Amino acid sequence: HSRTQGVDIHAYVLMTNHVHLLVTPQKDKALSLMMQSVGRSYVLAFNKLHGRTGTLWEGRYRSTLIQTDRYLLTCMAYIDLNPVRAGMVGQATDYAWSSHRHYVGLRQDNRLTPHALARKSCRRRTRSTGSCARNSSR
Repeated sequence: HSRTQGVDIHAYVLMTNHVHLLVTPQKDKALSLMMQSVGRSYVLAFNKLHGRTGTLWEGRYRSTLIQTDRYLLTCMAYIDLNPVRAGMVGQATDYAWSSHRHYVGLRQDNRLTPHALARKSCRRRTRSTGSCARNSSR
């Protein structure tokens, strides 16, 4: 859905009752079109799988504009650590349903388009600590 609608996904976490996405839409209304598309296809598949009807979502998605580089990295860390703060896992690397494992080099996630700031930060960490070793080539 993201590529079809022109939305770059930089980070994500799928929790049991909500989702966090860090994205950059490439054109006006791309984000709302992507969320509408995801909502339609996911709800249809979920309802079919579980033999139910109706809506799954509590309400419309909410979005916030990130205006500073520092806040972007803060949001990425918040997303990565959400399962840890929720007590679901001891470490972010233990949670399979997030982008964190991609950024620390434990798996390749082709859904992600690393943000330019994250790529720059990752290169610095790679030189000093070895983290982010398998960052996407985008």
